[in-house]
Amino acid sequence: QVQLDESGGGLVQAGGSLRLSCAASGRTFSGYATGWFRQAPAKEREFVAAINRSGGFTYYVDSVKGRFTISRDNAKNTVYLQMNSLKPEDTAVYYCAASTVVGGTRNQYEYDYWGQGTQVTVSS
Repeated sequence: QVQLDESGGGLVQAGGSLRLSCAASGRTFSGYATGWFRQAPAKEREFVAAINRSGGFTYYVDSVKGRFTISRDNAKNTVYLQMNSLKPEDTAVYYCAASTVVGGTRNQYEYDYWGQGTQVTVSS
């Protein structure tokens, strides 16, 4: 069992930055790939970024490439999402999730554990 706790969300103006953190507890965090997803009001939850177990491989949805960076510190059992040049369309609840898929995955149904989410609101 892995418990995930997101933090770092808030209200920011367009063009600003936020850094989300996801702290893990329970089983060995380094044994899981980790992803970030988001869900805007009245929309489906969508993949944002993922990172493999070691942190050496990352990938992103096209809409955030060049603006968001996912990273992890296994010694601290924490994964991060640095979000720069934020846009109003980035407004959503952001969730982190852990998967046993070795390289990570874009498929939300392949994630075994989820956090409660943190709200990100970008004003125009």
